[in-house]
Amino acid sequence: QLQLVESGGGLVQPGGSLRLSCAASGFTLGSYAIGWFRQAPGKEREGVSCISKSGGRSNYAESVEGRFVVSRDNAKNMVYLQIRSLKPEDTAVYYCAAKLADQDMCDMRRAYEYGYWGQGTQVTVSS
Repeated sequence: QLQLVESGGGLVQPGGSLRLSCAASGFTLGSYAIGWFRQAPGKEREGVSCISKSGGRSNYAESVEGRFVVSRDNAKNMVYLQIRSLKPEDTAVYYCAAKLADQDMCDMRRAYEYGYWGQGTQVTVSS
């Protein structure tokens, strides 16, 4: 019954913005670090961002640094990924994933450590 559900994807022109949402149910979100990952056709899954369980720490891949902002509202069991200045190379299915955390840190480089995954939401950047 542990679930993560992404939403907010869509078709956007280059330079546009989107906010992706990740709704959690069945567990206490405040005990988990959350990672955002994406996978484009023909490419490996890539970690793009993560946020620690309290929201006090976050990390970003260099490819999205300065354009993506991750945030969370543990009281609402929600995590967000605000994306601006979208580029065609951002086109991918975006997933949120949860990792039980004892420390207030996160790492999106090791996807295998995240035990719970959403179904993904498609982001397409095209003119």
